[in-house]
Amino acid sequence: MRKLTYYIACSIDGFIGDPEGDATSMFAFSTGTYLEFMVGEFPETIPTQARGPLGIDADNKHFDTVIQGLNSYQLALDIGVTSPYAHLREIVATRSLTESPDPNVELIADDLVGRVRELKAEDSPLGIWLCGGSQIAGALIDEVDELIIKTYPQVYGSGMPMFGAGFEPRDFELGEVRTFDNGVLVRTYTRKR
Repeated sequence: MRKLTYYIACSIDGFIGDPEGDATSMFAFSTGTYLEFMVGEFPETIPTQARGPLGIDADNKHFDTVIQGLNSYQLALDIGVTSPYAHLREIVATRSLTESPDPNVELIADDLVGRVRELKAEDSPLGIWLCGGSQIAGALIDEVDELIIKTYPQVYGSGMPMFGAGFEPRDFELGEVRTFDNGVLVRTYTRKR
């Protein structure tokens, strides 16, 4: 069975963006050894349009599918990109868009959990990357098998939480922890079953 991994960036206080979801202040930390780590370890999470300029021609290491909500996908649409992760199978959870703007992008309006369970049951050595955002993560919280949290040395005070879900404790076990000289911390957690 394939894993659903929520690979996400957040502030120290657990926000993935400001109240509107903007996380551009975190981009300043994508430098040095941390950028080398992201490019070397998770090349498939770099958007297609950035792969060439960064010299990325690597095979996917962890994921062959990405799932995101419309707000996350809209960031690409706003700059004229209809397939931000063309090197992956792209799924966008939305009730607003009724027709996909790109043949590589599958739209899901209903039964996102069922679709994720189908994806997890597929035979593939690579997993599924939950890219965001908060509401989609909240809807899929019980399907998340692994968390990879990139914590940036910023405090937002308020904003978009990692999971837009009601209160219900769920246990995860801490695995690898990596620290970088720019203050970024990357933690990996596995769901306790």
